Formats: sequence, structure tokens, C-alpha cells
Amino acid sequence: MSQFGESAIARWLTSSSPDPAIANEAWYHDRPAMLRTGGAYDAVRMPRMLVHAAAESSVPDVVAGFLAEVLDGPVICHPGAWYYALVPPGTCETWPCAEAVVRGRGGWLGIPRPDRTEAASVNPYWAVPVQRRGTLCAPGEVANLLRVGRARVEGVGTEQDGLGGGPFHRYTPGYWPRRADETP
Repeated sequence: MSQFGESAIARWLTSSSPDPAIANEAWYHDRPAMLRTGGAYDAVRMPRMLVHAAAESSVPDVVAGFLAEVLDGPVICHPGAWYYALVPPGTCETWPCAEAVVRGRGGWLGIPRPDRTEAASVNPYWAVPVQRRGTLCAPGEVANLLRVGRARVEGVGTEQDGLGGGPFHRYTPGYWPRRADETP
């Protein structure tokens, strides 16, 4: 077994796999492991454009710091396309946001090895690494981040609605505008 499969985090990430050794082999060769979602976690596929708009930056370190502060959970970056926020299993069934889709039970995701935290041109990496097994992003915060990103892309944010004063008014969780039909 490689060094990656021996950590508690690696065991947690591969817990939905019938053969974790396959994931460990991919990680050993510095490739992402294709792992099932819907077991230990679901994954929200977030468009890069919306994440960058919400963060008001496309600089990888700035975006990573923003995501760490706002989402407080693991986020994978697939360069050039998507970010994936790991959220609790079952989020797929209750996802409230049209700006993204959730990969739940039966889905697959390319998961970088647990120590892959440096931005790369092609391979996925952890924009926000897993700190502890079972620690995940709150789905409501992910949905709010995407709504704010969309509002900024569409140019509808103003000082009055909380979208114009910098990135989420200094990353205050729970501050962002919610839909009228959404409960906090």
C-alpha cells in the first residue's frame, strides 16, 4: 500500500470504493483517483466563472484562501473548468441551487491525492485540502457562494444587497443574500 492509503483521510476518501488499492495506485503515480460519490460525501460541481466572480479573483492562492474562509470544508479544483465542494451525502436530493449540479450516489469524481495542494495546469488539486475525515462544506453556504458569483457575473450586485462591498463583506458566513423561499 502506498503512503497515501495509510492516512485516515485517504481511507475516508476511498471508503466508497470496492478496491481502495486502485485509488492508491493512481495517487502513487500522481494521477487523480476516480472515486464514487454518494457514500462519505457528495460533490457540488461549481463553475469556475462563478467561483472566481464570488472571490473577485482568479489567482489560485487568493481563490483558495477565499474558499477556505467561506466554505470551511474541502474543495477540489479541476483547472480550467470546475471546482468541486465536498458536501454531506444526500445533498443531491435536497440541492436548492440552479447554478450547479451535485454528484451523489452513483456519481464519480476525480479525486487528487491527499497532499496535492499546489495549483497545476492539468491535474486536479485540493484548493482547500481535507483537514479531518468527515469535515464537509455546508450546502447552504456553497449555494450562496454560487448565487453571489452569478449576481456579480450578471452585474446585479449593489452595496444595498450585500454584493458590492468586497468578497462577501470580509467572508462573513451566513451574510450573503438568500432566496425569499429559502430558510437559513
